[in-house]
Amino acid sequence: MKKFLSLFWVFIVSISAVFAKDMRFVQVTDIRFSDENAQMFEDFIDEVNKQKNIEFVVFNGDNIAKPDKIELEKFLGKIKKLNKPFYIVLGEKDVNKHKHLSKEDYLKTIKKQYRKYKPENSNYVFEQDKFIFIVVDGSKEVIPSTNGYYKEDTLSWLENQLNLYPDKNIIIFQHFPLIPPAEKETYYTFKPEKYLEILTKHNNVKAVISGHFGVNKEITVNGINHISTAGFPYYRVVDILDYETKNPVIWAELKEIK
Repeated sequence: MKKFLSLFWVFIVSISAVFAKDMRFVQVTDIRFSDENAQMFEDFIDEVNKQKNIEFVVFNGDNIAKPDKIELEKFLGKIKKLNKPFYIVLGEKDVNKHKHLSKEDYLKTIKKQYRKYKPENSNYVFEQDKFIFIVVDGSKEVIPSTNGYYKEDTLSWLENQLNLYPDKNIIIFQHFPLIPPAEKETYYTFKPEKYLEILTKHNNVKAVISGHFGVNKEITVNGINHISTAGFPYYRVVDILDYETKNPVIWAELKEIK
């Protein structure tokens, strides 16, 4: 009987493994693209293209070295070699109205080169295999600074989005961390308390993935994994194991372009 039960559980575990659904994506932050690192960025694109089972790539803010339309066009030109879908998050170096690259201009430039790029705003939601991803913009296009700021209307929008998906797992992408991964006050997010309070109401938010600090760190707060990724040439390959279950496992591996 014991032998039969052991074989039965082996069978159940094997079947579960066969039908478990996993997901993999790449997150890269603080590329600060310029002519100086253009070749290394191409190497990154080539490296990602060679990897198997990558669903999409997220460029997590400070994508260009300065808010300049020509630099943005060069950056986007390199992305054309990427054979995966991609999504873009804004950082403080990406936009500046006074330098003629507002958030609206930034998005229009992307749309001009990639008509299939779906996001219409810097705050947006996309779905991948029934898993929900939310991009939250904490950048300032007027008087940009290294301190992130999630405005009241942004937080209201976020809470509305979270309320729409009570039964689905969620990951949030943003440039500015809510939980500082290092003691660097000039990089702190301004008044993150309300944002954190919103998150406590939603136990289906599994992770908040950010960059900005140039630090590789993971901190779990109230059941949410706050993942901070070191800047380029580092990047993360993130695996979500059993993503359709209520408690998926998130495995974030840091890699470096050589």
